[in-house]
Amino acid sequence: MSALRLALWGWLGLAVALPLGIVVALSVGTGAEGVPPVRWPWEEGASLDAWRLMAEDDVVLLALWRSLVVAGTTAGLCVALAFPMALGLLRAAPRWRPLLLALVLLPFLSGFLLRVAAWIGLLRDSGWINALLIAAGLIEEPLRLLGTDLALYLGMVHAYLPFALLPLLAWFAKRDTRLEEAAADLGAGPFTVFRTVTLPLAWPAAAGAFLLVFIPAAGEFVIPELLGPPDAMLAGRAIWSEFFGTRDWPFAGALATALLLVLLIPILAQQRSGLK
Repeated sequence: MSALRLALWGWLGLAVALPLGIVVALSVGTGAEGVPPVRWPWEEGASLDAWRLMAEDDVVLLALWRSLVVAGTTAGLCVALAFPMALGLLRAAPRWRPLLLALVLLPFLSGFLLRVAAWIGLLRDSGWINALLIAAGLIEEPLRLLGTDLALYLGMVHAYLPFALLPLLAWFAKRDTRLEEAAADLGAGPFTVFRTVTLPLAWPAAAGAFLLVFIPAAGEFVIPELLGPPDAMLAGRAIWSEFFGTRDWPFAGALATALLLVLLIPILAQQRSGLK
């Protein structure tokens, strides 16, 4: 085995396998007093009590389901917005493309919490959006924007849109445009060309872009906590609450492992379908 491959496997072991193994071990441990508040399975044997409690907890199961819905909606919106953005970037004049791409990636140059705080400043009752609407005479009283599903999805799409845009941009940049030109020569309009030629060919890239957004969005904690409805319990918030609120680490480990297992389903489905 070459040194490069050995370094790769070593990195995967430390960054992926070891943390995952710790979380799985937590899920089959038992609660205890002290630090950490858990008895590991190799100390007193494995226990499935946390998994049984999770399966019987309707609130936690609803949080897991809602996380998948929010992640799927966010990924769908990001892919839908990324398509015209990618096409627009490639059809812009070559001298403008670097600047346009830099503007898309510009939010990543600032801190994540800073970007969320900016949305709070925009969406709160005394924020810029309500101030502009009142000044324009469109409303008389501030709208409730912060702490709503609208604010949640605005923050999620803003945070994860580049993850959908970049793979689609890479695919559009290397696609064979002769197929689209042939369809246009045969009398197909721009929308028909996009629907019958471009979209089917871009499906593997779109599926990959969807997963790149869906997987991290499903476990997102900060944006739902700061922008979303206060009564909307998502999986990330539930895991955080169990770890640092009730300090039930086995339950939190079981929930985190369950979320990971659910997220493996679309990944395995993509690999079996041959989409790349």
